[in-house]
Formats: sequence, C-alpha cells, structure tokens
Amino acid sequence: MLTNKHEMDMTTGNLFKKIIVFCVPLMLTGILQMFYNTADLIVVGRFSSQANAVGAVGSTSALINLIVNLFMGLSVGTNVMVARYFSSQKHENLEKTVHTSITVSLLCGTALGIVGFIFARFFLSLMQNPIDLAVTYLKIYFIGMPFNMLFNFAASVLRGVGDTKRPLIFLTIAGLINVGLNMFFVIVLGMSVDGVAYATIISQFASCIMIIVCLLKTKEAYGFRFNKMQINLHELKEIAKIGLPAGVQGSIFSISNVIIQSSVNRFGADVIDGNSIAQSIEGFVYIAMNSVYNAALSFIGQNVGIRKYENIRKITWRCLFVVTMIGVLMGGGLFLAKPLVTRLYTTDPHVIEVAYVRLHYLCLPYFLCGIMDVMVGCLRGLGTSFVPMVVSILGVCGFRIAWIYSVFYRFADFSNYKSLHLLYVSYPISWIVTFAIHVLCYEIIYHRIVKRPTDLELE
Repeated sequence: MLTNKHEMDMTTGNLFKKIIVFCVPLMLTGILQMFYNTADLIVVGRFSSQANAVGAVGSTSALINLIVNLFMGLSVGTNVMVARYFSSQKHENLEKTVHTSITVSLLCGTALGIVGFIFARFFLSLMQNPIDLAVTYLKIYFIGMPFNMLFNFAASVLRGVGDTKRPLIFLTIAGLINVGLNMFFVIVLGMSVDGVAYATIISQFASCIMIIVCLLKTKEAYGFRFNKMQINLHELKEIAKIGLPAGVQGSIFSISNVIIQSSVNRFGADVIDGNSIAQSIEGFVYIAMNSVYNAALSFIGQNVGIRKYENIRKITWRCLFVVTMIGVLMGGGLFLAKPLVTRLYTTDPHVIEVAYVRLHYLCLPYFLCGIMDVMVGCLRGLGTSFVPMVVSILGVCGFRIAWIYSVFYRFADFSNYKSLHLLYVSYPISWIVTFAIHVLCYEIIYHRIVKRPTDLELE
C-alpha cells in the first residue's frame, strides 16, 4: 500500500504509462550526470589554454568505470531487493537493506577514493595514456568518490519504491552548480583540468547531501537514520547475490573498454581527443536507454515480490519497445546533428573527423545495445544475475577482446586513424550476438519460474 506521492505501485494499472512516468525522470537524471563530464570537456576544450585537455578528461572514463563498476553493481542488488521488500511490505527487511546499502556505499567509496588517488599515474601508464594532465584530473576526481557512491546507492533505494523524480531535482541543482563552477574555475581563474575536476566533486558533494537529507526526512521503512548504520549479513548476501554479478560484469565490460581505449591511445593525442568527444556524445544515448534497464529491474522486481508473474512478459515487451524508440530517435538524431554537436567541444577539423568515425558505429545503431541491456535488466529483476553476467562477459567482452587481438591488431595501421573503422565495428556485432543469447536464456528462466513460483519466495 502506497503511503506518499513519491512511491509507485508497479504491479497494477497501465504498466506502459507507468514505465514512461518512471523512465522520464530517470532518463533526465542520467543525462544530467552525463552533463557533468560533458561540461568538463566543453569548457576545457573551448577555454583551456593547455593542449589536449579534452583528451585528458575524456580518456579517463574507461579507467574510472573499471575501478568503480564492481562496487556500483551492488546498487543494482539494492534496487531489486528494495523493490521486492517494498511491494511485499516486509518493512524490517526493507529497513535493513537500506542501512546496509548506505553503509557499504560509504565504505566502498572511501576505499576506492584512496586507491584511485594513490595509483592514478600507475593505472594510466598501463593504458599507455600519453597525456600528463589526465593524472591530475583522475587524482582530484577520486577525492569525490565517497559522494558519488553514496548518491548512487541512495538513488537506487528511491528507484526501488518508484521515486525517480526527487533524484532528478537533486541532479538538476548539482548540474547547475557544476556548470557554474566550471566556468568560474577555468574562465575566471584560468585553471584547466584541475578546475573542472574540482567543480565535479563539489557538485557531487551537493547532490549527495541533498539525497541523504531526503532519506533522513522520510518516515517510511526505506528512510535513513545514522544510528541504524550497520551491515546486516543476511541483507548484504541478498544484495550481493544480484549486485555482485552485475558489478563483475560491469568491471569486465570496463576491461574490454580499457583495452579498446589503450588501442585508441596508440593513434596519438588528437585521436584520443576525437574518441573522447564521440564517447561523450553517445553517452547521452546510452544513459537515456539505461533508464529503461532500471525500469525493467524495478518493475519486474516489485511483481516478483508479490508473485504477479503474469505481468512479467508485459513489462518485458513494453521496455523493449521504449528502449528501441529512445535509441533510434536519440541515436539517429545526434548522428544527424554531429556537425553541430562536435563543434561544441572543439573546432579542430581532424579531431572532429575522428569523432565522426566512432559515431557511425556506436551512436547510429545504439538501440541494439539498449535492447541487450533491457534483457539483462529483466533477468536480474527475476532474481537471476549470474546467467546474464556470463552471457554478457562472453558475448560482449570476450568477443571484443578476441576481435582486437585477432583482427584489429593484424590489419590496423596506427599511422592512419581510418583503421578505427575496424575497431569500432566490433561493438554492434557484439550487441546483436549477446541480445540473441539473452532472449534464449530469458525464455528458459521465465518458464522455470512460472512452473515453480515458490523458488522465488523471499525469506
């Protein structure tokens, strides 16, 4: 039974409409988070006097994701377990899940911040990154890691009960802070990548404070209290059962992206800049589609919690339709607008041409990645996280790594950026193959659940 306007019953009524209502604020929230990095790139690209500042910021994203994704995956477990306990009204379990998640996020964020700060130069050297400014950006970025982790875990709690609007409000405010500080530090004070890095962590701190205050003021079972912070082993086990495979998958995905980034780095600083710009542009499409992945997690999670298995297929098909529309419209739109969009970052024609190459293979067919991820969300919402992890690792990461070492390195000419065509084509191929296998796994697991529903009962 819902107790306030911020919650959503994902088990009854017009599911398609509710998926849209859920996704839109979450999509805008993700776009605002992406805007942190994009604002950094645009400001240093247009106003910094230091060469290759864009590459210094953009080339760190794959490494950052590699380091944080393992722990960030646990927030997926938080999302699913909060949804289940909320719909089944298991308030004690819900309360323990929230406080375990917040405690874990703080501990993990602090540990990651220390490790990332100390070993920033070492990590970048492994990637053959030639830009010294990247070390400066990475060190400062990791100072804000505890705030980043806290916000994402707390947002997962709110998503689990259907609240995607308040995180959007908090990110909007933080995004404005980020942009304002970027302009102040770089244009007024004459700073470079250090300025945009400080702006990012200050804005992350602001969003973290706002969402924690929100949970402190919440009187429902998913509210947060400092004196209840602890790690409950049973709830941690349930969170990890779903979240840890998701984190492992995310980290291994990042390993393949680090290998790809390392391959790009061998072409030189200008190609790194162009690749970074294209990554930033396509990131908006990905983060928008990722909102549907989270919808699949939460909606199926709530329906599993009260055993409304007849809704599962409805949710799956609606999520696949929505993510396809987002991918086609946004991906196609940004691809067509690439002459205008790329010039927001730089006026260097060579860098822009490099960006175009990546956008052909990743932005235009990006809906394929979206439908692949939605199937992963459906499987995890059903309580199966290990299977999509294995399939994704083999179908996406394994394929790309094999492609790089068997095809790309054999035929690539690192003196000619057009060899990037051979690298980027591995992305859409891997999405198609992995989606097909996910669909097969989904059918098998769905029928198994329908026949033996008691297997998914919560303890």
